[in-house]
Parts: sequence; C-alpha cells; structure tokens
Amino acid sequence: MTFWNPLGAITTLCYYLFNLLIPFSTLLKALIFLYIHDSLSIVNVGTTNKEKIKERAVDNMGICGLVSCISSTSFEIQPVDFGNENVVNYDDNNINGNQQVIGSVFSQQGNKGINQDSAILYQGYGVENGVFGGVFDGHGKNGQVVSKFVMNKLPSLLLKYILSLPKITSTKQNVKLVDEESVKNKNFNKWKEACLSSFKVMDKDIKSLEKLDCSCSGTTAVVAIRQDDDLIIANLGDSRAILGRKTEEGVIEAVQLTTDLKPSLPSEAERIKNCDGRVLALKEEPHIQRVWLPHEDVPGLAMSRAFGDFMLKNYGIISKPDVSYHHISPNDQFLVLATDGVWDVLSNDQVVSIVCATNNAAAAAEAVVQASLDAWKQKFPNSKRDDSTVICLFLQ
Repeated sequence: MTFWNPLGAITTLCYYLFNLLIPFSTLLKALIFLYIHDSLSIVNVGTTNKEKIKERAVDNMGICGLVSCISSTSFEIQPVDFGNENVVNYDDNNINGNQQVIGSVFSQQGNKGINQDSAILYQGYGVENGVFGGVFDGHGKNGQVVSKFVMNKLPSLLLKYILSLPKITSTKQNVKLVDEESVKNKNFNKWKEACLSSFKVMDKDIKSLEKLDCSCSGTTAVVAIRQDDDLIIANLGDSRAILGRKTEEGVIEAVQLTTDLKPSLPSEAERIKNCDGRVLALKEEPHIQRVWLPHEDVPGLAMSRAFGDFMLKNYGIISKPDVSYHHISPNDQFLVLATDGVWDVLSNDQVVSIVCATNNAAAAAEAVVQASLDAWKQKFPNSKRDDSTVICLFLQ
C-alpha cells in the first residue's frame, strides 16, 4: 500500500522547479527521481506464465526505484533482488496496470534438468519509454545460479555506469540534421562504454562469489537497451537478437542484429588458439566446435565468450561483449531475444512469422517458445531438449 508522503510531494515540486530553472546534472536528477519512488511493483513470470505481483516497501534508510537502490550515505547503486524467479517482467511505468502491453517474456525448461535460462524485460529503464531486455543462458553445474545473478545485477550495474558519464542527449530533441548523426554516435559511444565496463565488472563479481565454483560454469548474455529511438545491443555468447522489419512491399522480414559468438567463427577461433586454447569437435558431434584446455580434454565449452568459465579465461574465453547500435525506424516492428534452445531448431524467418501470426505482444514470446518445443520433437526426437527462453518487444 502506498501512502501520501509530504516530504515526497515537496521533493517532487522541487524537482520540477529545479528542472525549469537550473540545468542540474543527470546524476542529481536521477537521485531526486529515485527518491520519490516510494514502492516497487514487480511482476514475475515463471515458466508457467502465471503472474504474481510483489509489492516491496521502500527502505527508510535508502532510495529505491529503477531496479536499483541508492544508499543515502554512499550513493552506491545496488540491484534489487527479484527473488528466485528465473524470468521477470517489470514495468516501472505501469504500477496501476493501465498501460498498453508492449512486450512479453517466457521460458520453458528442457528435459536436461533444472532450467538454467534467465530473462528480464524491464520497461521504464533510464527514460520513461526506455526498455532493458536481457536473456541469459546458463551452463555448467552452477549455470542457473550465474544466469540469475547476472539477471538481477546487470540492469542496475549498467545504469550506474551510464549515470557516471556525461549527460546523454536524446535524438528526439530538436537538433540540426547535420548534427543528428553526431548525436547518435555520441549516445552510442557512451552506452558502449557503459556496456564494456559493466560486463567487465560483472565477470569480476561472479568470480568473487563465495562458495560458488564457476571454473566450468557460466552464462551467455544478449542485452537490448532502448532509449527513445536508440537501440543498443550487447552480445556475449550464442544467444541471439533479431528484428522484424517491414519492407516496402509490406512484408515483415527478419534482420539478425547479433553474431552467434562460437568457436567455429574464424576470428574467435584465432583468438582462442593464440591464447593456447584448443578448438575441436567431438567425434559424436562433428558439427559442434568446442573449447578445451591446452593439454586436457576439458571442459569443452560450445561458445567463445561468456560470463564465468574461469578455467578458460586464460585461454581465449572472454567476457567482452560485441556492442552494436540500431536507430529504430517506423518500419521496425518488433525485437526478439532468445537463447539457443530456440535458434537451434527455428530460423530467424520462422520466428518472425510466428510473432506476426500471433500479433499479440502479451502472447508472442510464449508462442515462439511453444513452436520451438514442437520443432525439437520433430528434428531431434531422440535427444534431450534444451531450455528455451524468449523476449519479444514490440517497437511501434
């Protein structure tokens, strides 16, 4: 329950007065904005797609909101714990439940064991219409722990780094056409710097976790950040992001935004071999290239970049993401992020067709996951099915 707070009202009034009179720094505005958020409404969507709302009160000693908590003494952004849910759909702009649904997230456990996938779709990230979407495919003995840890911490970690940089100018503001490209480049460079820094720190934080062996455990990450019409993609591993874009003929086509970062890529294999790692496939899996230690047939990682997997970090496996930029145009209809449990059995075009046929933002992610389950049964009837996780975000 939320109560009227006189101090919060005064703070809100001061915020708008200051906004009119003095160009305060981005950090100060963020601190005031965070302060007037006196509760969080978090919607967790599990593998059964049943929603449950958890209301969390503000800690009186801190300032909470924006999937982060800023201490009143240290001003250090801390992540909010989303609990044990592996999939989270959180809308900071939709506390009363009366806004249009623009996306969905869904995950289905395979039959290899516990679901090691995690995903978060966070609306209201950074700016009012901003979005953070991320899917994380864990692997190894503790993969599910690593993927959930990254899901919980990475959004606030990215926000921390972007707030520490000079103010970002929206491309929607009135700027001359000759300057528009320069503004986009500056925006992207700031977000790229924030992504590279936060991914590096994220990997160090995983390594520092007590009583958690991540020598052969880790997670992929594909992250999409929307800020107005700017779309930033950060990719680590073999999860994938695609775009559904309308052509001049009115057909929705698939545009792949990321590269699957696997040891089969020549540039990735070269880096690994230059670090004395080995890249080779098993006889029973000739189509899957894996990464091995120089003189031991372990661990056999099927991707070339990941969080964790510290046994291979000296042999070419890195946590540095590929970061790219896309300016959202009116023809860009929707974005899909998914783990390889989907891409191993469905093509980009098939996924786009499924989303178009669904034409429902709330049901699109589940429809893609269900199609991947059916495809697994047809293509690999005798093999164990991988976990499948999808985020679908409609852009118009």
